[in-house]
Amino acid sequence: MSVQTSTRRPEPFRAVLAFTFGHWARQPLTVSAIVAAITLMTTANLFVPVFAGQLVDAIARAGPDATEVATGALASIVAVGVLAVAFRHLGFLAITRLTLTTMERVAQDAFARLQRFSTDWHANNFAGSTVRKITRGMWALDLLTDTILIALLPSLVVLFGTTILLAWRWPAMGLVVLAGAVLYVGVTLFLSLRFVAPAARLANAWDTRLGGALADAISCNPVVKAFGAERREDDRLAVVLMKWRKRTRRTWVRGTMSGSTQDVVLLALQASVVGFVIWLWTQGRATPGDVTFVLTSYTVVHGYLRDVGQHVHNLQRSVNDMEELVAMHALPYGVEDSAGAGGMRVGAGRIVFDDVTFHYAGHDEPLYRDFSVTIAAGEKVGLVGRSGSGKTTFIKLIQRLYDVTGGRVTIDGIDIASVTQSSLRANIAIVQQEPVLFHRSLAENIAYGRPGASMAEIAHAAGLANAHDFIARLPRGYATLVGERGVKLSGGERQRVALARAFLADAPILILDEATSSLDSESEALIQQAIERLMQGRTTIVIAHRLSTVRAMDRILVFDRGRVVEEGSHTALLARPDGAYKALFDRQVSEFGKSMVA
Repeated sequence: MSVQTSTRRPEPFRAVLAFTFGHWARQPLTVSAIVAAITLMTTANLFVPVFAGQLVDAIARAGPDATEVATGALASIVAVGVLAVAFRHLGFLAITRLTLTTMERVAQDAFARLQRFSTDWHANNFAGSTVRKITRGMWALDLLTDTILIALLPSLVVLFGTTILLAWRWPAMGLVVLAGAVLYVGVTLFLSLRFVAPAARLANAWDTRLGGALADAISCNPVVKAFGAERREDDRLAVVLMKWRKRTRRTWVRGTMSGSTQDVVLLALQASVVGFVIWLWTQGRATPGDVTFVLTSYTVVHGYLRDVGQHVHNLQRSVNDMEELVAMHALPYGVEDSAGAGGMRVGAGRIVFDDVTFHYAGHDEPLYRDFSVTIAAGEKVGLVGRSGSGKTTFIKLIQRLYDVTGGRVTIDGIDIASVTQSSLRANIAIVQQEPVLFHRSLAENIAYGRPGASMAEIAHAAGLANAHDFIARLPRGYATLVGERGVKLSGGERQRVALARAFLADAPILILDEATSSLDSESEALIQQAIERLMQGRTTIVIAHRLSTVRAMDRILVFDRGRVVEEGSHTALLARPDGAYKALFDRQVSEFGKSMVA
């Protein structure tokens, strides 16, 4: 199983926060409203201990104005409580707006980037793992936003507000609370970011692998069933699950150890504050109301500090969960539109490879070196050769799925690197050997070649592709869902739907990747008829694995190790007794004869 393991990247904490704040910056008024509302809510709560102390002193004095003072204190407690509720309500409404909008944009941006990543990137990454990174990152962003704005911001307000109120009356008390709180927060940050985070990062890497392994086996379930390999896949997953469990257990155990250490620090702070206020009372420097004020204030601080441990844990966890998503946003596309790239509209469809040099990443030797080929407008060209000879790469360079290392590829004299990729590919219709269909209706799959096409146009294209009759026989006709990757259809039916899509696209350049291989004779005949109609008036390139499919081509290019070693018509190439094409053709005829005898 080939996967990319998540490695530790420099400053993931800073990168994730910069990514999050960057999205917040797109909603400055909403963020400002949240900060203001949460700060006012917390400040209102800070005065509850002050009024509670006044209430206790009034009751303890029992003087003539005690009832009035006590009633005023109670009214003040109720008033600040009402204000706190009102500000909390407004803050939570605003944070709901902020979070949902941000999550939506993050998902949209991630999807947009994924669609534009290079062919190599998609070939080297599991679809299931990628989906897991995005969804996990989205929900981690929700947790991160709540942690910073709803949890940590009030904690800071309470800490500094209470310290100021206590220090106003007893400077030493304020110093004790501040020093203890700073020590607690420092220990919490150190344990979370230096002790728990590395383990969590590795656990996330295996969580991603787990998602990829599940998706890989489930998407290939027909192969699993074909070989009776259910138990084998169970065992394969068990190995991944065992490693995931070990990494996750280590993370959770470290989290527990971190929490216990934090509790010890809090216990020491509690003993210091309570002991100090009792000493003040014994010295006559604090009234019962003062003691109530200190104990109530500390209870508030203690609650927030105890939760700070969980908040920092949540912060660390959300950073770990977002790290892969953020790293994905920093990746280059691989193949990018040039600055100022314009649209392209192909007219005649003349294709030229002009001294092209190209090599795949990680390969020392180029596949093509000073490679030049011209395909005339409207010409029908077949590409043949052994596997790995450069046929498929030739097609991919025309689509600009890769950028050439040297030279250029032009269509109608325009360098394809100077136009947008979307406009280039809109002028090319490709029918692959294994057509890929969306798990959508037949009508939607066919209309993918021309968004907004009418049902009449869709049905006409299906008719040209010899697909209308089998579609009409289905209970739901064109509304039939085809299943994931078109699994509900036969190979011949999928191929005809792909041809209908190409007919509807009506592109001036057509690429066929052996569209009739691995089909029964009836399906092959229907598809061959459709292909002959589809090729009319178009520049056509056919990758041929069976040489019988290129007999009618205007010209055949024989590839070998990135070079065109022969070219000409089928008849002309067969006339060369020692030619590469004739050798390939004779071998296929011989293998066909042996299979017929068998």
